[in-house]
Amino acid sequence: MDDERLPVAEVLTTLGGVATRAALVRACSRRAVDAAIATGEVVALARGRYALPAADEARAAAHRVSGVVSHRSAALLHGWAVATPPERPEVTVPRSRNVTGAHRDGIALRLADLHRSEVVDGCTSPERTLVDCLRTLPFPEALAVADSALRDGFGRGRLRTLARDVRGPGGRQVRRVAERADAAAANPFESALRAICLSVEGLVVRAQVPVRDPHWLGRPDLVDERLKVALEADSFEWHGDRAALHRDARRYNAFVAAGWLVLRFSWEEVMLHADRVAAVLRAVVVERAQQRCPSCRTA
Repeated sequence: MDDERLPVAEVLTTLGGVATRAALVRACSRRAVDAAIATGEVVALARGRYALPAADEARAAAHRVSGVVSHRSAALLHGWAVATPPERPEVTVPRSRNVTGAHRDGIALRLADLHRSEVVDGCTSPERTLVDCLRTLPFPEALAVADSALRDGFGRGRLRTLARDVRGPGGRQVRRVAERADAAAANPFESALRAICLSVEGLVVRAQVPVRDPHWLGRPDLVDERLKVALEADSFEWHGDRAALHRDARRYNAFVAAGWLVLRFSWEEVMLHADRVAAVLRAVVVERAQQRCPSCRTA
């Protein structure tokens, strides 16, 4: 395999803006990752965990306006992956603060009066960061942040309690995301695909479910066990070399032979053309429901 398959920053963006060293080395190469660190293309959040430079840039931007790193910029600093990293650092300042001219250039400024308990080391606390992201982001992106927080150890009960107590604009979405969040989701790409699935009536998917039918078939990204539909969020890693392509084809054929329908979606399709993905899934639900239960009809 080519020693430097994809630019490290591109891979890191696809993984949600944060990733472990092991994940980056798998997708790129040890030499490429070390070079990216040396040139500042990626920065260290903690030992063995890296982020896009935007994470550090957000701290500098917040300092410039005497504000606090917040929203997706704060999520990245907490080590949580996001579906789309912010184009500009997201910073919160008090409502009474008048930030003018060059000071606010290049900053996505938010206004809020934060309690001191909601700020930790110049960044909104994990709880406040979650509420901000879940209130304001589109549902798929909000779900990606919540999934990542759960993967990172933020307790499900803690998230639901937090959502229950939210008041004001966006509260309904916060509670919906908290109810649907799943630590089993592998990455923001998969979270976004699951968000589309949630909009399709008759489709009920679970993440990373081991499938035996009757023998071991694999662990697809998402499965609807009733309809026997497996969905794969195909990233840059799926067929990196000839051996991987062989394994993937064998796995795909085993699912089909067992009566499963396997659907594959690219990052671009899921993130940029969600309506097309949803249309495919709706058609699949109709076809599979009729095929597996001729008397079944979807609404």
